[in-house]
Amino acid sequence: MTGTVSNQLPAWEERWHPLREEWVVVAAHRQARPWSGETLGAVAGHEKPAYDPTCYLCPSNARSSGGHNPAYTGAYVFDNDHPGMGPDAPTELEAPPPPYRNRRADGHARVVCYNPRHDLTLAEMSEEQIGEVVRVWQQETHDLGHRSGVRHVLAFENKGEVVGVSNTHPHGQIYATNFVFKTIETELDASVRHHNETGRKLMDDIITAEQADGRRVLYEDEHSIAFLPYFARYAYETYVAPKRTVPHVYHLSDAETLSLARALKHVTVCFDNLWQMSFPYVMPLHQAPTDGGDFRAFGFFIAFHPPLRFPNTLKYLAGPEIGGGNFLADTQPEAKAAELMAVPTIHYKQAGGGNDP
Repeated sequence: MTGTVSNQLPAWEERWHPLREEWVVVAAHRQARPWSGETLGAVAGHEKPAYDPTCYLCPSNARSSGGHNPAYTGAYVFDNDHPGMGPDAPTELEAPPPPYRNRRADGHARVVCYNPRHDLTLAEMSEEQIGEVVRVWQQETHDLGHRSGVRHVLAFENKGEVVGVSNTHPHGQIYATNFVFKTIETELDASVRHHNETGRKLMDDIITAEQADGRRVLYEDEHSIAFLPYFARYAYETYVAPKRTVPHVYHLSDAETLSLARALKHVTVCFDNLWQMSFPYVMPLHQAPTDGGDFRAFGFFIAFHPPLRFPNTLKYLAGPEIGGGNFLADTQPEAKAAELMAVPTIHYKQAGGGNDP
């Protein structure tokens, strides 16, 4: 099995996270510490069918709302049956006493089924099929972002039971909200400040630094790059970014869109091949707000936050992270990147001749 820790040296180091403007503590020697806590059984899960008659997201099936999906053949988008916010949110709320405040949770929540097949994750889809998903992100970000009252569009995927996904059919979600999510606010402030101080875009400088080092770059072509950032917090945290800095995914050209799909395919295949299992992660698209401001300093990118340190061991957030507010990374990004670079780039299932999309 690939994915060992033998190439990690003891390290006590703090690394500055320029987008979040906080310190990440790197203590890679902790990865090999004795562990008698919880381990996860059967993380790899079981083989799924191409179609599941009980799945709310498969084509032609009934959804939990009572409606039915069409017999869709590509990516399929619909309004979430259980939204976390919506246009029908109450307009009159009882005001709490100071210093408390409240406001209505206005917005739109949508679901994106990546593919009609119940068993195809991004890693197992073709580059063309992934490109279709990227184009959905582009269209939805543009259309929802231009609706009245929408200030930000967050597209994301929760993959794997260990991150709490409620349906295993490969899908993502889109939240178009009347507020800007806190991480984006932080990254925007850092990007604007960096541009004002240097005249350069922060994501441009991050990409340049990663190219100059080279040890953490997993994929690169004319238009896109994928890397474990110098300041990674999770063991296999990976960024996928266009080389031309743009604030939103819909600003990408057709060539850049296809390049981004190739990069996503490469990264997700490496994830799955690492331990020959469907690799869990949280994958958000980091995009600028959509409220008409000047966001030229902000650089769109896609982040993967995998929760596992080993095939059956989670990265838990505990005292330093929850209590202290700073991540303590148990691994060195250089070592984790080396592990991912060492795996084949053909998905292990397809290399064995099965499960072709």
